[in-house]
Amino acid sequence: MTEPTDLAASPYSGRSHAELAELARELLLAGHLIDRSGMPHLINRFGRDGMRDIAIDEWMAASPIYTKRMQRLLGFEGDKVETIFKGMQLDVGAPPEFMDFRYEVHDDAHGEFHLAHCGALMDVEPMGDDYVQAMCHDIEDPTFDATAMASNPRAQVRPIHRPPRVPADRAPHCAWTVEIVADAEALPFPAQAERLSTSNAAHLPLAVAPADLATDDGWADYAGDLDSSLVMEQFSSATLAKIMDEVCLQGHLLARGFLLSVAERSSGEEAAEIGAKQLCGVAGVTTKRLAAMLDAGPDLNGIAAVLAIHPMFLPRAYGGVSLSIEPAPEDPGSLNGATLVVSLAAGPGSAEVDGLTWPAILANGGDTGLNSAVQCLAPLARLERMNPADGAAASWRIWVEPDGESVRQADEVTLTEFSTGAGFHFERRG
Repeated sequence: MTEPTDLAASPYSGRSHAELAELARELLLAGHLIDRSGMPHLINRFGRDGMRDIAIDEWMAASPIYTKRMQRLLGFEGDKVETIFKGMQLDVGAPPEFMDFRYEVHDDAHGEFHLAHCGALMDVEPMGDDYVQAMCHDIEDPTFDATAMASNPRAQVRPIHRPPRVPADRAPHCAWTVEIVADAEALPFPAQAERLSTSNAAHLPLAVAPADLATDDGWADYAGDLDSSLVMEQFSSATLAKIMDEVCLQGHLLARGFLLSVAERSSGEEAAEIGAKQLCGVAGVTTKRLAAMLDAGPDLNGIAAVLAIHPMFLPRAYGGVSLSIEPAPEDPGSLNGATLVVSLAAGPGSAEVDGLTWPAILANGGDTGLNSAVQCLAPLARLERMNPADGAAASWRIWVEPDGESVRQADEVTLTEFSTGAGFHFERRG
């Protein structure tokens, strides 16, 4: 049985510095897998070209907003190449190691990066050159520039070489230059980002660390020089907590950018349906990875431990969750007959008027994401919706039926596990 979690505490409190650094890596990768979860559901509906265009829209919407937020959070705002590279190191589009970016700054206006390993390419290459072309050319050209322009609208990201790979085993997988061209025409703030900038997520106050986390076991910011071999252990425990909240918000911004783009091509109702499938897939895969990290068992304590740090419910200021285990009256000292009550806070995430956010989808009856997050750890668990607790947008009760039948993994999870990120192992630490 998994050890009990302090369900009222901050999701980061009581964890060691090493555990927080590991969790930060996991949350960055979870944010990247949002795309791997959502895109398969677009192919039949919109075709490959429609999928490509929605991918461009979502990244151009989200990345300029969250890039600037992370700069402000960690004190490295600026207009130099180094600023661009620091932002990319803390971006769900470039989770460390899975997307193994290596950076070199030549001067304030010139630099290069290459990918020693590109997990996204490993996912797409088996699908053929047309899909590689769509990702490595059609999507990356506008979205790299959109990310860079958050630091300097005259920045230009251009390929040295990129896939399709010739020869087939070419390494590094791609290489790019970044140049700030002083006399170039400034790129406009993307229209997609303008639209997303009105959302509650974009206006959420910057993260604040829990008061009980150490501030002297690593960096308080990233105002110093670029560390081209950055690992999460460089930051203090308190700073890691802030980074993780912002990383999870990146995921919510990306998901909302995705949903808005789908709605433009169909309807809000269809976008919410596809968003529920997206959430179901990534929620289940993320649960598996977090449970392995925590060594969480398939019981109520294990479920609670995973949900407490699940990016579906972080940052708590946006779409937070409260968790409580209620023992059975006849057996108060054990989990036999106990129930886990999960309540989604009525916060900014569920308050978007169009309902196109993960918290709103959950609040409005889309239980598949939570079901997936629970049953990918505990296939004997069952879930039902309750009347919302005070101040909650939605509430559920979860219990485990030891003599029940195991629930089969959702197809959306299986589709997401097509990504090599689902089973990826981090190696660089310390």
